[in-house]
Amino acid sequence: MPYTSKELRAFQERLIEQQKTLERSMLTAVEQGRNVGIDDIQDVADQAVSSYQKELLFSQGTSGHSQLSLVRLALERMEEGSFGECLQCGKPIGEKRLEALPWTPYCISCQEKIENGLIEDPVRAA
Repeated sequence: MPYTSKELRAFQERLIEQQKTLERSMLTAVEQGRNVGIDDIQDVADQAVSSYQKELLFSQGTSGHSQLSLVRLALERMEEGSFGECLQCGKPIGEKRLEALPWTPYCISCQEKIENGLIEDPVRAA
């Protein structure tokens, strides 16, 4: 179902806000990662904690980067006029699904197939 310009603007505003939030979060994680372990670490336990903190921050950054890529893709698709269409099958993505995850590139059926390994995720493969 095609969305009205008002509905598209609402999705666009949410996506832009999510993009800003993710960018701030990733910047904070990078800054915190730089600060972890700056002080001289005296013992093995402190080194282990420092290593764990760096790994956690890296993981958060990687996850944030993946979601940021999806948000940017959704904004691009909005400009192209294909927002709300599944990238895999071309069918409309359910309205409730888009309301919950406006950056999702797949309908629920294709998402389940990707998660179950039945089809490849073209976004992550690119």
